[in-house]
Amino acid sequence: MSSSSPPQQAGQAHLGHVVFISAAAAMGGFLFGYDSAVINGAVTGIQKHFGVGNGETAFVVAIALLGSAAGAVVAGRLADQFGRVRTMLLAAVLFAISGVGSMFPPSIQVLAVWRVVGGIAIGIASVIAPTYIAEVSPTAYRGRLASFQQMAIVLGITVSQLANYALNQAAGGDSTNHLGGIQAWQWMLGVETIPALVYGGMALAIPESPRFLLANRREQQAREVLREVEGPDVDLDARVTEIESVLRSEHKPGPKDLLGGKFGLLPIVWIGIGASVFQQFVGINVIFYYSSFLWQSVGIDESNSLLISLSTSIVNVVGTVLAMTLVDRIGRKPLALAGSIGMALSLGTAAWAFSYRVGTGDTATLDDTYATVALVAAHVFVFCFAFSWGVVVWVLLGEMFPNKIRALALSVAASAQWIANWAITVSFPDLADWNLSATYVIYACFALLSIPFVVFCIKETKGKALEEMG
Repeated sequence: MSSSSPPQQAGQAHLGHVVFISAAAAMGGFLFGYDSAVINGAVTGIQKHFGVGNGETAFVVAIALLGSAAGAVVAGRLADQFGRVRTMLLAAVLFAISGVGSMFPPSIQVLAVWRVVGGIAIGIASVIAPTYIAEVSPTAYRGRLASFQQMAIVLGITVSQLANYALNQAAGGDSTNHLGGIQAWQWMLGVETIPALVYGGMALAIPESPRFLLANRREQQAREVLREVEGPDVDLDARVTEIESVLRSEHKPGPKDLLGGKFGLLPIVWIGIGASVFQQFVGINVIFYYSSFLWQSVGIDESNSLLISLSTSIVNVVGTVLAMTLVDRIGRKPLALAGSIGMALSLGTAAWAFSYRVGTGDTATLDDTYATVALVAAHVFVFCFAFSWGVVVWVLLGEMFPNKIRALALSVAASAQWIANWAITVSFPDLADWNLSATYVIYACFALLSIPFVVFCIKETKGKALEEMG
């Protein structure tokens, strides 16, 4: 017994270290979730403070997503040129600057600028975390560790909704009331500066990716990192040789490396883009960006709508925990398929319930029975998304592409995700005014279409080393 304890303890120590550095990288996901969703609680306050309508509000909410698309496009290049850790530090600085700037905007236009800065940071974080985690994770644990990204995102969403609700309550149920000399919605947007500083500090405490180190001829450092993350029993010579052989077969990827096939891009790149677009076109971020607006549009007051936002965020966390326990056991594809079916059914049910809304604008109401059905359906939808597409897409994007194009292809897919997110976000207020039920029918149709996409396009990556991809 005693002779087996030291190796076992060493194995536990190295795995604990991998968990820490994966969690540190995923802190960018926390800020990604916080920055994305915090606007939900501030929407009403922004509208009242600046005297703007749904169109201007949708613009300010959605403009960050265009910044995210831009950040995702440049993230791969930054990561390959300057390293994964330095790119994380850049994202942390941008998050902090955006938080402070958004807290004190003199106009709606200036607020939009700071939202773009935060969006660029989100886009960078959306690419760098899954790339880094996939590159430092032992194969057997990669799915669960990659899931840290989505767990961090949903925790960021949940904390933002908790902060929004707490600040709203402290301000007497109105986000335009003052706290400490400024309005509650300003505090909502500014608090993210704190986790941004934490993210920067954690990024300074983690090692660089061994693949980046070997690509830059820093073999000794790469060996040290590989020993840290893969354990004392790892055959360092074999691992270095394996990674270097892949790197030698590569050249610096550029846009032309993604080209090929009948439709311009390589089929695997189209699949990554398709997964990203479907993840957004089911309307998940309507719940996280606009849930207070959504529930107020059917007669629920601001305070209770923020409480509902918090409850759906908690459901999101529960579903993500379930996904993390299953993604390496049953695989990526079965989870995605189950989630698609559940999302289609719950979105269809919500669309049916919303069809009984009466009135328009501030006078719109929904009978208690149908409101209850809509609330339950919305929570079921969030749960189905969380245990499937919320985690699976980020895991797949971190591991499905061949080594030679991984960072660049992930940037393209993540950028497509942000553009799709922008399209849903900017269109929802007007669509909801037009016909809330029909809007949810559209989202349900995309959930249905995602089923054949999973069946015919997604390949299982569970248990495969990154060097086996392509």
